[in-house]
Amino acid sequence: QVQPVESGGGLVQAGGSLRLSCAASGRTFSRYAMGWFRQAPGKEREFVAAISWGGGSTAYADSVKGRFTISRDNGKNTVYLQLNSLKPEDTAVYYCAASEVPRYWPGQEADFGSWGQGTQVTVSS
Repeated sequence: QVQPVESGGGLVQAGGSLRLSCAASGRTFSRYAMGWFRQAPGKEREFVAAISWGGGSTAYADSVKGRFTISRDNGKNTVYLQLNSLKPEDTAVYYCAASEVPRYWPGQEADFGSWGQGTQVTVSS
């Protein structure tokens, strides 16, 4: 199993950038697709981005396409989320998650089985 731990959140002005990191324990990190989700106050958790176990495939929510980039370094057991052109509506707790099943492309949130504690991103206007 993979246990994610997020870092890199903070306070940034609109238009700014942040890079979130998710360090995952477990020697089998490279076998699992990884995803980023976020939850804003009073809203349900929503999908942000996902990356396949080898890094060859990615997916993004429409709201972040062209602004956010997901990547991974399997040698460092880490997945990243680069956030550019941030907007106040990007304010949320960002969570990293690992697919429940190795070498499987998750089709829905329920397919992610291991979740981190989250990191807060706040974008001021």
